Amino acid sequence: MALLSTLHVLAVVGLIRMLTVADRRTVINTFAWGIGSGLGVTAGAHRLWAHRAYSASWPLRVLLMVLFTVAGQNDIYEWVRDHRLHHRHSETDADPHNAKRGFFFAHCGWLMMRKHPEVRRKGAKIDLSDLLADPVVAFQKRFYIPLMVFWSLVVPTVVPWLCWGEGLATAFLLSTFRYATSLHCTWLVNSAAHIWGMHPYDEHISPAENVGVAVAALGEGWHNYHHVFPWDYRAAELPGYAFNLTTCFIDLCARFGLAHDLKTVKSEVVARRAARTGDGSYRRPTVPRDTTVT
Repeated sequence: MALLSTLHVLAVVGLIRMLTVADRRTVINTFAWGIGSGLGVTAGAHRLWAHRAYSASWPLRVLLMVLFTVAGQNDIYEWVRDHRLHHRHSETDADPHNAKRGFFFAHCGWLMMRKHPEVRRKGAKIDLSDLLADPVVAFQKRFYIPLMVFWSLVVPTVVPWLCWGEGLATAFLLSTFRYATSLHCTWLVNSAAHIWGMHPYDEHISPAENVGVAVAALGEGWHNYHHVFPWDYRAAELPGYAFNLTTCFIDLCARFGLAHDLKTVKSEVVARRAARTGDGSYRRPTVPRDTTVT
């Protein structure tokens, strides 16, 4: 609680510095690190490691590991464990951030409280053998704290200071602003996207389609679709890249041979599921989405 409070105080000061005295290059640097860290969460920890929605070469896995470390959201092993548990037991006592306990709890309150006994009991049964077999994940898990301090705080702070003479304090404060903002963008997927929005694919579950969260979380706000079809690497039925920067990134990596085995769901399967369990808001995309880069 104290750490989160301190982080947010520093982040507010960082925002003020960004709007008043920070060099424009430092502001651009801050947003670049923010987008990069977001991709580390969405394309890395989420779509690659948690759901195995596609496969990645070792250079891409290393890059995504570094970017995820910049995000500072615990190590990949712990993040994936909680996320797989969330999908398996969504909106129950075994869900680490059960949205039925309210917006604040799902957003960040769950990180300030002791885990529910069911989270611990069911979490111990989650299969994580694939993560333990990945040397990139194992390396980050072993050295997470020094890696996080170096990549999330030191490097983004030192680059503006060394390269264009930004004040060290200002560079650091903007890094804290980027870090706090990144956390909230991810937390919104657990809170807002489980409370507000339409349910075109399954009206019987809480996760919803939330365009605001999709923008903030680089494409992770199409949450009703994602919970129905979690293995789809696009995490959405969108035919293009609007409001889904993560899919654009993965497709770009695939074109360079860094990503492969991109999994998706046929449009006919999606339409049948929407007709069977959706809330009636489903509109089938007019542009085919079954052409996948492999």
